Amino acid sequence: MGPCPACDASDARILFRSTDRLFHTTSQEFSIIECAGCGLIRLHPWPPPHELRRYYPPNYWFNPEGLGNRAAETYRRFVVQDHVRFALRAIADSGEDGLVVDVGCGGGLFLQMLAQHGHAVLGIDFSLDAASVAWHGQGVPAVCADFLRPPLEPACCCAITMFHVLEHLYDPAGYLDTAYRLLKPQGRLIVQVPNASSWQFLLLGECWSGLDVPRHLFDFRERDLEILLDSCGFQVLRKKHFSLRDNPASLATSLAPWLDPMARRIRRISESPRMQLFKDLAYLALVAASVPFAALEAACQAGSTIMMEARKK
Repeated sequence: MGPCPACDASDARILFRSTDRLFHTTSQEFSIIECAGCGLIRLHPWPPPHELRRYYPPNYWFNPEGLGNRAAETYRRFVVQDHVRFALRAIADSGEDGLVVDVGCGGGLFLQMLAQHGHAVLGIDFSLDAASVAWHGQGVPAVCADFLRPPLEPACCCAITMFHVLEHLYDPAGYLDTAYRLLKPQGRLIVQVPNASSWQFLLLGECWSGLDVPRHLFDFRERDLEILLDSCGFQVLRKKHFSLRDNPASLATSLAPWLDPMARRIRRISESPRMQLFKDLAYLALVAASVPFAALEAACQAGSTIMMEARKK
């Protein structure tokens, strides 16, 4: 199976096998394995880069057609407020001025809302289409670039955010090293990943949407993320186990992936307007019904996502 990227141990056990339950980009099955040394959970085998790109459909995690949908936009703004408030407090606590960079910015809504509070912002995304939507749709500057080679000077950022980025990377430490160089002395790094020590993962196993096979190469537990941040020179200051945007939706999509609106759009499911509305409302009802469980697991520090604020040691 190859050595563990974290501890170099060669032994691992297979937890289960799964495939792309959400987008159906492939029928190939992949193993989810756990390192016998450090316990890190990861995908096996890792698809090579040229193959991995095929598993990311066009408009992945952004929807240019939905920008004019007032109801959808209102909902997105409501649930993203969690992220905005977390970032605003981190920036204020840092006492630093400068640029706020969102890595993997997608359609740019988070940055647009952050900019409304007077912060200079920049989005970076692998996808040219996503960066274009962020710039032209949300009115925030964004570039298509590899964060390992960012178009930025060292120590120019007061904050860098990475929401659901690290689990997609072959070398997450490389991104954290870049963030270390770009941050000012008291600047803040904010990262969020699906939490493989969540109740949802323990109960649902291979059906948990947080695995997102085969796009997630790593499945971090809370302790794994802390160890990774520490090894890259960061000190964790604050944690948050609940995300209104992500945690209830994670459970809803795990239970009924065929109702997920983004998956249906990407898979180009043929639906009449009435059926589309029915499925959207059914999914929204399932998300609402998932809130109490998602809040309870988060209160027990076992939420389906983990968000951390860190600074340089």
